[in-house]
Amino acid sequence: MRPGPLLSELKDIAPEEFAARVQRQGVVNAFDDEHFAAAVKATGRTNLIIAGVTNDVCTVYPTLTALAAGNQVQVVADAGGSPSKIADDISIRRMDKAGATITTTNQLLAELAQNWTTENGSKIINILMELLPQS
Repeated sequence: MRPGPLLSELKDIAPEEFAARVQRQGVVNAFDDEHFAAAVKATGRTNLIIAGVTNDVCTVYPTLTALAAGNQVQVVADAGGSPSKIADDISIRRMDKAGATITTTNQLLAELAQNWTTENGSKIINILMELLPQS
């Protein structure tokens, strides 16, 4: 898990989206927050990509709720972590068993790019290169 909050980075990368984000306080399942649930519903999308700070809390409950509501969900498993390996493994297994597609950041970015030679593909490959460990 990457240390520290990413919010300042997100503000720099996507300032309008950062300003428009749904700010929740203390709700374990994001879908239990009426503003979050309404924002997701307002998109009209039923194919969701979900990631969280911790897979065993932040990711698992909204994923199970979204699946129960008939959505297709891809869980970006390496975007979050859990306090222990067993907690992470069990939560990922639980989401997989419930019908989520378990993926990684690199897999998801490659799937979204589809072709590295396009304009969007070139932008995404640059993000991937930034994620690679520097030697």
